[in-house]
Amino acid sequence: MRNILIVGAGQAGLQLALSLKAEGHQVTLMSARTPAEIRAGRPTSTQAMFDPALELERAYGLNHWDQAAPPIHGLHVMLAAPPGNLALQFTAPLDRPAYSTDQRIKFAQWLTEAEQAGVDVIYQPVSLSYLQALTPRYDLTIVAAGRGDLVEAFDRDPDRSPYTEPQRALAVAYVHGLAPDPAWPEPHVEFHAIPGLGELFVIPSLTTSGPCDILFWEAIPGGPLDVFENQPAENHLEITLGLIKENLPWFSERCGDVTLTDDQATIRGRFTPAVRKPVAHLPGGGIALGIGDIVISNDPITGQGSNTAAKAAAHYLQAILANGDKPFDEEWMTVTFESFWAAHGQAVTLWTNGMLQPLPPHAQQILGAASANQTVARRFAHGFEDPNDLLTWFADPQAAETYLRSV
Repeated sequence: MRNILIVGAGQAGLQLALSLKAEGHQVTLMSARTPAEIRAGRPTSTQAMFDPALELERAYGLNHWDQAAPPIHGLHVMLAAPPGNLALQFTAPLDRPAYSTDQRIKFAQWLTEAEQAGVDVIYQPVSLSYLQALTPRYDLTIVAAGRGDLVEAFDRDPDRSPYTEPQRALAVAYVHGLAPDPAWPEPHVEFHAIPGLGELFVIPSLTTSGPCDILFWEAIPGGPLDVFENQPAENHLEITLGLIKENLPWFSERCGDVTLTDDQATIRGRFTPAVRKPVAHLPGGGIALGIGDIVISNDPITGQGSNTAAKAAAHYLQAILANGDKPFDEEWMTVTFESFWAAHGQAVTLWTNGMLQPLPPHAQQILGAASANQTVARRFAHGFEDPNDLLTWFADPQAAETYLRSV
C-alpha cells in the first residue's frame, strides 16, 4: 500500500483518489471547497462526457447519473454564413449516448463518497510553500488543481503550446425552458458555427434543479460576440439571447421561455490554452506530478476537458499500480505523462488547437460531405469519443481526400 497525496478535487483528482482507494492505497485529498460550498457555487464547466470516458467511471462505480441526466444521442452541426443565414447542417449520431452532469452535483457527491470510503479529505487551499512542506510525508504527490498559484510551478511547454493569448472569450448560462428541436427532438449537442465570429454550443445537461440546457458562447476575442466581460452578471442571459436572435434566428425561435436554472447559473472568462511540463520542482527540492488541466489545458471548443481528465486519471491509476513498491521518481513521472500524451493528450490538443482556427478547405469538404452522407457524419461524431481517429483522416488533407473517395 502506497501513501499518495492528491491536491485538487476536480474530475481527474477525485476520480483518481476514489479509484486508488478502491485499489487499497492510502490517499489524502486536498480540496479548496467543501461539498456544500461546491453545490452553492457557480458551475465550473460545460462538460459533455462521451461513453469511453464514462466507462472509466463505471468501472469503479462512480457514474450515478445515467438515469437522471438526459442522454445525448449525437451532434447537430449548423454553419451560419453569413451570420443570420443557415448555410449547412447535419446530424451526427453517437453509437452510445453521452451525458452531461453539472459538476456541482458530481464533485460534491464524489467528495462525500471519498470521505465515506476512507480517503483523508482535507478542506484547505494549498499554496506552493505548503505543498513543499507536505510532499516529504507521501510516496507520491499529484497536483490536479488547474487554477491558482500551483499552476506556476509547472513550466509551459512551448513546443506543445502554440498560443500565447486566449483564443476565445467564454460565456455560459445553464437554462430551463428551451424548446426541443422539432427536426430532431431527442437530446443532442448543437454546434452553431459563425465563421469569423465564434460558436454557440447547446448541451443537454443535469443541474441542481433537474434537466436543463447549457447555452455556451465561444467568441473570438475583440469580435462582435465578445461583449460579456464588462457587463453586469444580471444581464448575462439577456445578452446571450440577444446574440442568438441576431446571429441564429432559426434557433432563437426555441428560446422564448428560457430562464436561468438558478441565481448562480452563469460563468464567463477566458484563458490561454497551454501544455505544461508534467513535473513541478518545488522550492526545497520536492517534486510533484501534474494531471488534468494543470498540464493539459485546452479550449473547450471540442468538449474534451472532462473526457481527457477521466482518461488521465485511469492512465495514471494503471501506472501507479504497475509501479509496485518502486519509487515514484522524476523518470517515472515523466514516462507516465508522456505515455498518456501519446495515447490521448496529443490527439486532443492538436484537434482542439486546429478547431480554433478557420477550417482548412479539406475540413470544410468533410463537413459538406457529412451533410449528405451519414457514414461520414457518424465517423465525425466518433471522433469526439476517440480523437485519435480524427488524426487519421480529418486532420490530414490527403487522408481526408482518400477517405471521402471511399465512402
